[in-house]
Amino acid sequence: MTSEKQREADICECYERYGDAIFKYILVMIQDYQQAEDLTQETFLKAYSFYDTFNHKSSKKTWLFSVARNTTIDYIRRRKPLWLIKELLILRKEEAPLPEELVIIKEDVQDLYQVLGKMKSKHKEVIILRKIKGFTIRETAEILDWSEGKVRTTLFRAMSELQTRLIKEGFVNEKTI
Repeated sequence: MTSEKQREADICECYERYGDAIFKYILVMIQDYQQAEDLTQETFLKAYSFYDTFNHKSSKKTWLFSVARNTTIDYIRRRKPLWLIKELLILRKEEAPLPEELVIIKEDVQDLYQVLGKMKSKHKEVIILRKIKGFTIRETAEILDWSEGKVRTTLFRAMSELQTRLIKEGFVNEKTI
């Protein structure tokens, strides 16, 4: 059992380290800036309230993303119709892209948003966590409360679905893949 001051200090430190990432994750899931701020605050309030239940089997970051995911899912379930999950894709290049490349990248990102919005919820989540947010398979499994095998299988199927949809909707050429 941690002291009240220690718990508060730990949660404040977690907020400083992970608050922005948690906010962005929630924002991507619900596409509502103000609501994402509220859900981020709610995530950290829940983390504070249930801090003693944190079993240290996972990292604090992974635990907080699980709390954020569950808080957001609870919110989405309360809302009708369900929100479609979309994600901002930040393309990393070693060199700064030229202005004309930026226009193409922006168009490609919009195409990706459009396709991700049509995918199954579990497929969107696993793509966001693994490919966009960069979580490991183990961390993704902990966040989603899945087995590592389920993460691997679902990610494979999700990436296949994404590729198929991108081709079907004419965003990429089958020969370029």
